[in-house]
Amino acid sequence: MSRRCMVTGKSVMTGNNVSHAQNKTRRTFLPNIQDTSVYSEALSRKVRIRVSTAGLRTIEHKGGLDAFLMGTAPTKLDPALRPVRKEVQKALSAKQAA
Repeated sequence: MSRRCMVTGKSVMTGNNVSHAQNKTRRTFLPNIQDTSVYSEALSRKVRIRVSTAGLRTIEHKGGLDAFLMGTAPTKLDPALRPVRKEVQKALSAKQAA
């Protein structure tokens, strides 16, 4: 499983540990990735995603999962979220028609 956020795209970065004596050793910086479920009002169910805490804040800022998905171009979404976006779009258009 890759340590990559499905919302922001944050992933593992590398750098150096630098001691007081300026000795440099390689290290990795891991993003704070969480496996979580976010509720979709259009689908009336929870959607499981791997997202960073910053990504959760982004979803909340945009107004929820549905608003985030509909406000983001499909080409900019993670490939795993594209089918969810199609489902949400279909559900929203069905609610508009009814």
